[in-house]
Amino acid sequence: MRKKVFALVDCNNFYVSCERVFNASIQNKPTIVLSNNDGCVVARSNESKKLGIKMGQPVFECQDIIKKHKIQVFSSNYSLYADLSKRVMGILATFSPRMEVYSIDEAFLELTELKLDDYGEFGRTIKAHVFQHTGIPVSIGIAPTKSLGKIANEIVKKDPKYGGVLDLTPLSEQELDALLAQVEIEDVWGIGRKYALFLNNYGITTAKELKYADEKWIRRYLTVTGERIVFEFRGISCIPLEMERPPKQGIMCAKTFGKDITKLEEMQEAVATYAARAAEKLREQDSLTSCLTVFIKTNSFKKDLPQYANSFTVHFAHPTAFTPEIVKYALQGLKAMYKDGYRYKKAGISLTKITPQRSIQPDLFGDFSLTKHYREARLMAIVDAINSIYGRDTLIFAIQGVTRSWKMKQLKLSSHFTTKWSEILTV
Repeated sequence: MRKKVFALVDCNNFYVSCERVFNASIQNKPTIVLSNNDGCVVARSNESKKLGIKMGQPVFECQDIIKKHKIQVFSSNYSLYADLSKRVMGILATFSPRMEVYSIDEAFLELTELKLDDYGEFGRTIKAHVFQHTGIPVSIGIAPTKSLGKIANEIVKKDPKYGGVLDLTPLSEQELDALLAQVEIEDVWGIGRKYALFLNNYGITTAKELKYADEKWIRRYLTVTGERIVFEFRGISCIPLEMERPPKQGIMCAKTFGKDITKLEEMQEAVATYAARAAEKLREQDSLTSCLTVFIKTNSFKKDLPQYANSFTVHFAHPTAFTPEIVKYALQGLKAMYKDGYRYKKAGISLTKITPQRSIQPDLFGDFSLTKHYREARLMAIVDAINSIYGRDTLIFAIQGVTRSWKMKQLKLSSHFTTKWSEILTV
């Protein structure tokens, strides 16, 4: 049986790299991308990191650095990032029939059956191919387990001598241990801040020390997940490739408003928009929901203003993914708890009790019509297809509004170069 080999492909500073693909003037310039409502830093170029900009730092705290060093600032352009991610993953899929899309900017490839003589050279080929066809730079860690692949990727991003690709498969045990000793325990994949503090108290401060820890003790305090990491560091593959990610058992769409909402009509627009987006996510995974929760809240940081927060849960008689029905119940819940006289800062929709689309069945007493269900499903499939082709919100329901004065603040938003015909790049 051949020893398994995995490659972790990680896009470098992904959001920043996406902005640079269509804006050559910011290449090699310090650049940051901001979160919803332009509040915090969520992506940094290497140049920005060297200037001391921290991940998650509120943007108002670093205004002086931004002005002094002329840092380029962008609002998050999620549709652009999602489209470029899809393109990157499509290219990676051509290099291995077994791939796990781990996140918007990461993917595991299994190389076991490819029978390659030089995995490092293969990694460099992947790196060059992705950059040629998308303009996105990537780092690649190759190892006999997924956890070691993560370690290799962490190392390769910090040390330019590897040229963006590090293959751990030919290393001896001593050479591998030397690399593991460089990785702090809090940087190990699967070890959160709480576990890192716990392990530090017991003298386990690096990935190497975790590798040689007693696996039974680790399992007792870090559960089976921690034990698997120990074995993976020892070269035993315990974490399988997830080629098909399991459907989500809960779907949420919640955002902070660009400005405080004081009118019911504006709140109805926001809740309807979030409900429609949640329903779209539900259909993307071919699922139905039987329970909806809508919540609203004021700004808890403004202690001088009246505070109010509430939620309302609705249970459906029959599972659904039909946007008009989900919106109708969301608005009913909103109406039941909305109070005048408050400045609302956030609202959201949560869908639970999710079941697969294929599990739908007729009602014994005829209250549920399969014919109606399939007619609604066909209508939503057409709406989703049009929005996919021509851009989100090409087709919307009237209650979602058009102007949306409450929408996210995105003062530094770049064009939707690949998702809107009206904003396609012109040369």
